[in-house]
Amino acid sequence: MSDIELGYGKTSVNFTFDEARFSVLASDSHLETPLSDPEIGAAFDSPISSAPLDEIVSPGDSVLIVVSDATRATGSAQVVNLLVRRLIQHGVSPSNLAIIFATGIHRPVTATEKVELLTSFITQRIRTLTHDAHQPRDMTLLGVTRRGIKVEVNRALKEFSRVILTGGVGYHYFAGFTGGRKSVCPGLASAQTIEATHMLALDFELRGRRAGVGPGRLDGNAVHDECDQVAELVAPAFGINAVVEERGHVVNLFCGDWRAAHRVACDHYLSNHSATLTAKREVVIVSCGGLPYDINLIQAHKALEMASYACQDGGSIILLAECKDGLGRPDFLKWFAENSSRALEERLRTAYEVNGQTAWSLLTKAERFRIYLVSDLPDQEVTRMRLIPSRSLDHALASIAKDARGFILPRGAGLLPRFA
Repeated sequence: MSDIELGYGKTSVNFTFDEARFSVLASDSHLETPLSDPEIGAAFDSPISSAPLDEIVSPGDSVLIVVSDATRATGSAQVVNLLVRRLIQHGVSPSNLAIIFATGIHRPVTATEKVELLTSFITQRIRTLTHDAHQPRDMTLLGVTRRGIKVEVNRALKEFSRVILTGGVGYHYFAGFTGGRKSVCPGLASAQTIEATHMLALDFELRGRRAGVGPGRLDGNAVHDECDQVAELVAPAFGINAVVEERGHVVNLFCGDWRAAHRVACDHYLSNHSATLTAKREVVIVSCGGLPYDINLIQAHKALEMASYACQDGGSIILLAECKDGLGRPDFLKWFAENSSRALEERLRTAYEVNGQTAWSLLTKAERFRIYLVSDLPDQEVTRMRLIPSRSLDHALASIAKDARGFILPRGAGLLPRFA
């Protein structure tokens, strides 16, 4: 018998399992050593396809630093602290620096989260800006994409002479990967631009997801291509892409040209955070990895997405996700008024919303698998989403055949099951 700790919010659930029955699917990121401050500084000085940061930013420049919100683990407290110090040492005045949180359509960052994301040293000295995707007066129109989508982004992106993107690289269930261009779109785009780009994940003619869309995929991915075009119109001066381990510490940093450095980071992540399977199994136990990955159900769905690639149709998935912030949207449940994923897809055809697409993706899985959810959500909300509420991991396992074989994904959103 073996033991494993599965993240649940800020705590964990211990699971004792029979290795003859369950196999653990995990990367070796826990063996990587967090980068020291000098090592991060060295990454700043060794950019990919770009001049060094000190040659790009001049003392008279105004600099906007883009930072992810509390739904992402990016190591920003360390990275941004060192970045700000570097810029000030290079002659940029603190009054010419600002930090903006790329919240997209998420809720605003709280005062406590600002300190956690940036450190009190930075929040007390550098101005922070908020983004509201639904506020037209905060937006500026940059043009249109090749598909004709209007590019509306936060006007701060054009009010500073240099824009530096920071973020973490991980899987995204339809944009391929997080980080890079996603700091601009959806991070700092208008709600209309976000919806128009994300709607490309669905193919309403052939039904289901559009070909080329999915986790770990960039080439031929329409959503990635569109967001990339939006970022290109902003023309960021520099990009910083972090890979973090399970505790949120930076273990790799890819800096330089905003597009090229992100691509290298994604290639690295795919190589080191995937598992090759020979067959799917009847049961998959998946933890999001704790906070921030299970902060709400919409974020937790990303771990469920990965689990779905390892589970047999008709099998069982047990998802551990605390969801301390609830569903992630107060109106998320409205989408489950439809009686099937097909009916929901028809609704999205004429009344598309990004979170409606997440609901559709969740509902398609609930139709394929028995999904047991261990969470702090009210049972009535869980059942309305066609999921099975469970008080604990043991409670969920009691409903599954004792001889069923399965996989364990301790950090669900960070591991992509693939087939040779």
